[in-house]
Amino acid sequence: MRWSHSLIPTLRENPKEAEVLSHRLLLRGGYIRPLASGIYNLLPLGWRVITRISRIIREEMDRIGGQEFYLSALSPKEIWVKTGRWEDYGELMFRLKDRKDREYALSPTHEEIVTQIAAKVIRSYRQLPQIWYQIQRKYRDELRPRGGMVRIREFLMKDSYSFDIDEEGLDRSFSLHREAYQRIFDRCKINYYLVEASGGVMGEGESEEFLAPSSSGEDFAVICNCGYQANLEVAQSASEPKEYHDEPVVKVHTPEKRTVEEVAGFLGVEKTRLVKTMIYIRNGRTIVLLIRGDRELNEEKLRRRFGLAIRPASGDEIKKLVGVEAGFVGPLGLEYEIYADLELRGARGMITGANERNYHIRGLNLERDVRVKEYLDLRRVGPGDHCIRCGQLLRIEPAMELGHIFKLGIKYSGPLGATVIDSNGKERPIVMGSYGIGLGRIMACLCEQTADDDGPNWPLQLAPYEVSIITINTNDRPQMETSEDVYNLCQKAGFATIWDERDEGPGVKFKDHDLAGIPIRIIIGPEGMKKERIDVKVKLLNRRLLLRKEDLISGLVELKKELSG
Repeated sequence: MRWSHSLIPTLRENPKEAEVLSHRLLLRGGYIRPLASGIYNLLPLGWRVITRISRIIREEMDRIGGQEFYLSALSPKEIWVKTGRWEDYGELMFRLKDRKDREYALSPTHEEIVTQIAAKVIRSYRQLPQIWYQIQRKYRDELRPRGGMVRIREFLMKDSYSFDIDEEGLDRSFSLHREAYQRIFDRCKINYYLVEASGGVMGEGESEEFLAPSSSGEDFAVICNCGYQANLEVAQSASEPKEYHDEPVVKVHTPEKRTVEEVAGFLGVEKTRLVKTMIYIRNGRTIVLLIRGDRELNEEKLRRRFGLAIRPASGDEIKKLVGVEAGFVGPLGLEYEIYADLELRGARGMITGANERNYHIRGLNLERDVRVKEYLDLRRVGPGDHCIRCGQLLRIEPAMELGHIFKLGIKYSGPLGATVIDSNGKERPIVMGSYGIGLGRIMACLCEQTADDDGPNWPLQLAPYEVSIITINTNDRPQMETSEDVYNLCQKAGFATIWDERDEGPGVKFKDHDLAGIPIRIIIGPEGMKKERIDVKVKLLNRRLLLRKEDLISGLVELKKELSG
């Protein structure tokens, strides 16, 4: 390809709307352009990267027996109602009506759709196992799209689905996908963690995430040197109870002091001496939760324990249930189910709300004064926490989710009637798994992980072009003739090559090539012409070669092997 015939609209300055590194570089390099908030068009360079990612994914999915589908993005409301996700997705789901007033969704994922297909075409255990996959656009009405390709409303995703006769089969399919994903990300040259994760609205079975260290990521990986790795949403830490001392129970006046910070400051105590009391509702049932004052409640753990329907009570509900506003609520005298965090086991001499406006209680002894139904892991892991397995200090790193694998069980096959006849002649629901990868996120993450001050440095496997040729002076006939010879040699040898033969100064060309991030750069200029050598630079290897024209292709082949290793 000739640069002068290409659409590569590079930008000299950082775009004001670009808030993270990958967003800035993808815009400046001419890879993407915004259409509206959270909606991006992929320009030729961006699409070439995505195409290369897609090829790796297809190869690894085919390797584990996957069959590629292409499923409709538009789906009727009824199928989502059957599984409860028409409500569960809430405002995140794009919804629309056709001219006959029938309701549809732009699919945020495709579990319901593949399950309906399976219900109609899979009848016997002899047809199992099956693995189906697609690379398709998904739609989610994100409240706050951000980060360019990191969190957007329309995105390209590889999703696959496994169908098995039993849990043992699901375990095999899950392992196959885990190994395939590891090969995919290894081939893409991404640094990543495989972590324990939450099922969210997808399902309540086992799930794992592939998180890449990233300053622009919205997730956090909790890491220990012993090998423990988990998403912050589900991460556990060792309980670290403080030293408690008995005190007499007294009611103290705390005028207009509602928050932990306000109460602790007013009473001159550490936040660890306070017990936060929170009221939640689940299907009309009131649940009281207790955690230490210096801790934050982990709502994902709460949903895993009590289900997706649990929610915090509103201010009006709290007043109605307890008789006081939230800042003065405490567990004493409450007749509802009470659950306390594990770190509060044995807690004495604590401070909590008195269930009376402007008053708190000192000297609370949980075992003596409160009927705790169960002690649970309710807290969010924080800085300074220690590993639940080995006791070492945990690290918490910002990260970007690249892929997620779920065990769904019969969550979808049950409601949608996807059953088979087993070897004993009995009808049973198909056991399913679901597995996703975000292609745009791979591109954004790699852009960030490989970038230097000048631009991205794409690995050879994913670069839009493998080789770029820069002609320093296009008015110099020998340079142009040599450049064209080199261009034709590279093309004939099978290298994806772009030749910059624009009538621009060297500074403009070098800056554009930096922003494009192509791994092998050939420079045809006066220095090389004088020496009758081809100047080859490879930034990723910190290497410069001066090759004879007849040795160029063999030299490029060796570089390609080294870069692909």
